[in-house]
Amino acid sequence: MKVIWNSEIVERSEVRIDPEDRGYQFGDGIYEVIRAYNKQYFCLDEHIDRFYSSASKIEMHIPYSKEELKELLNRLLVETGVHTGNVYLQMTRGISSPRNHMYPDAAVLPMLTGTMTSVERDADQMSKGIATIVTEDIRWLKCDIKMISLLGNIMVKHEAHKRNAEEAILHRDGIVTECSSSNVAIVKDGKIWTHPDGNLILPGITKIVWKKCAEKLGYPVIEKPFSLDDLYDADEVFCSSTTIEVMPVCKIGNNVLFDQVPGQVTMALQKAYLHEIEKQCGKLK
Repeated sequence: MKVIWNSEIVERSEVRIDPEDRGYQFGDGIYEVIRAYNKQYFCLDEHIDRFYSSASKIEMHIPYSKEELKELLNRLLVETGVHTGNVYLQMTRGISSPRNHMYPDAAVLPMLTGTMTSVERDADQMSKGIATIVTEDIRWLKCDIKMISLLGNIMVKHEAHKRNAEEAILHRDGIVTECSSSNVAIVKDGKIWTHPDGNLILPGITKIVWKKCAEKLGYPVIEKPFSLDDLYDADEVFCSSTTIEVMPVCKIGNNVLFDQVPGQVTMALQKAYLHEIEKQCGKLK
């Protein structure tokens, strides 16, 4: 399988990662996940912009222009032959020896890697929804940076798995933030509530898209913190991310939100989001 390794497209077997790479030693790096449909990336520009934003927040210089990165990603898509799937793009601060917590000087070059995986769109899951749990948000206070240091996310995601759920809804002192690997929103009386962007959540690309869809559909979006009581009292709940799109929540702990059909607002957003995909990437089968 072909992969990105710095400025080249190479066979995966050719890639070598040094044990003193700062990503390996410190989790000192950033990443993006970008979805492709019909051999076309969806929201590529927005993802690249967020990649650069994450880098700037940790004073990491990206030695490629945005156009160069997009060219690499498009070459990878062509050379892997993936029709529908996800690309994982990662950049670490590079190899620095001896190991030192301080940022290295400018002579240390970042390490860029990218892998493509074929993953079909799970329309069946989107109609059935996912089960969730609620747990404390144990992550750090810079969640707006899409960092490779994801141990807190992994721990709560695994807790959800142990309790036969697909996602963990997180809260800080009773205020809902987001999920282990997605944003979360609630619907009450035809209005959509979601936590505002800031340091406590990742600014979701999918969230940007569904917010525009909601505006076109006439659903007010209120970006304001909401409580666990609001969550449990919601008419509908949905999660959103690059890989799951707009995903209805059918269950929160032992609380069943729906048994057969997701809520009206969620389904309308799903349909509108699919329309946005097809505008960029062509008709989906």
